[in-house]
Amino acid sequence: MPSLNLAIARLVNTGTDNFAIWVVKAPYPSGYVLRDCVWPVELTQVWQEWQQMFAGHGRLDISPNSTSQKANPFPIDWISPPSGQTTGPYSSRLMQYLGMNLWRWVFDGQILGSLERSRGIAMGQHTRLRFRLEIRDPDLIAFPWEIMQREPGQSAMSLSQDLLFSRTTTEVDALPYLRTDQALSILLVLGHDDKLQLEQEAAILQQALVDMPGNSQRYAPCVVNQLIQPTPQQLIDELETKEYNIFFYAGHGLPDPDGGLLFLRPDMPLNGIELAQVLTRTGVKLAVFNACWGAQPAAINHQAIPASSLAEVLIRHGVPAVLGMRDEIADHESHSFIQAFTEALRSHKPIDEAVAQARQELLTLYKFNQPAWTLPVLYLHPDFNGELIKNLDEGITELPDTAIPDVGSSLPTASLRSLTPKGKTWLLRNGVTRIGRTRDNDIVIPEPSVSKRHAEIFCRNTLTDATLMRTYYLQDFSTYGTTWFLGPNGWQQILREEVPLKSGMQLKFGSARGETWEFVIEDS
Repeated sequence: MPSLNLAIARLVNTGTDNFAIWVVKAPYPSGYVLRDCVWPVELTQVWQEWQQMFAGHGRLDISPNSTSQKANPFPIDWISPPSGQTTGPYSSRLMQYLGMNLWRWVFDGQILGSLERSRGIAMGQHTRLRFRLEIRDPDLIAFPWEIMQREPGQSAMSLSQDLLFSRTTTEVDALPYLRTDQALSILLVLGHDDKLQLEQEAAILQQALVDMPGNSQRYAPCVVNQLIQPTPQQLIDELETKEYNIFFYAGHGLPDPDGGLLFLRPDMPLNGIELAQVLTRTGVKLAVFNACWGAQPAAINHQAIPASSLAEVLIRHGVPAVLGMRDEIADHESHSFIQAFTEALRSHKPIDEAVAQARQELLTLYKFNQPAWTLPVLYLHPDFNGELIKNLDEGITELPDTAIPDVGSSLPTASLRSLTPKGKTWLLRNGVTRIGRTRDNDIVIPEPSVSKRHAEIFCRNTLTDATLMRTYYLQDFSTYGTTWFLGPNGWQQILREEVPLKSGMQLKFGSARGETWEFVIEDS
């Protein structure tokens, strides 16, 4: 599926309202464009209006001076609501107005051109465009970017039929090894919450997660285990002794610089960094939080703290996918979303497509002018394709590395060797071999033109007609797309693509004038 990733960052050395918007990943070489822009006062004003009408949390400011701006954010023909009114035409127009202004600020000039061409490429491949947004400025994290729409009458980006919307960040740890699962295995954790009858809530959530309408033969199996007010040690033991691919939490929490605090019990909080360690270690692919602050940053004096939201912290530590709520969500809205979301996952939809389908369900049930459909915020790790489970009837069976013995095996081995005199030779792993400038990589190339995490060579073990095959692929992750291979027409850039490797293929990492490496496959 073609992907377009955008990043937004404040230019701190040129003034508080100056930003850069650029393409981090594009499905074609000339799609990597950049635009400098200024944050408009009008967006600050309409953001304040949004928070007064919809926010269930304390105010978050876009800049230290934003509280002094009190001008009417709407054109003259936008009528202010009667005192205390938060529904009807005004709320609908407020949502639409903010969505269009966010769109116009982001998608201007070459950025819009890159989006349109990327959409065209996806349409030509008869698929949807995977669009991921990276917000690097903490003041902008809380904005409802999911509501961006080009003009009245068009769908918001997160509801679009031709793209899949999610957020991401490139400041991440590498993905852990991910199992190939054919069923949903969910750990449902209910923490302390004075507002919930925990046993009753657990029964409602279990029913929403497991029950499927009509003929359930096309749905993947789903197993749900519960923990009600566990201690942190009980939670860790449960995750480590069983293989779960979804962690689901409902309960009380508070904002905190280390990814919030989950109150498993009244006196036993667990912060996001602590939770991230066990989730990545145990191979959980998706973490879902029914807590109003899950996608919100912590704040001091109405100013957001960088990288403090639970979703950001978990993604940065290598959790593949995190779904949190941008604000408070009513119980009936949450249950509707969970049921539609789980149904989509069990029908083998990728996570971002399942979120879009469940979001559309919320809009249908609770209307466009209500914030329910805008509340779910999905973060995906930049290297994760969103696949949670696979169909049982797929023709090729991918085997884990542990199923293939290395000692005494007749399978060929692969290596990467330098063609310089006295150059090194590196044996490649059966799984993923990481290449980069820093020592935490498997193959270290200490050259200034090589990125810290430059590229990966990964192996796919497949079983077809009782014949075991091992195939290697190279994927570029460098900052500027500077991974090269020698083709029939000379040296060619890979540009973040996935390229199959053949024995004898020559490669370069960083400068095109740098060291030449040869990929080699030899019989054991």
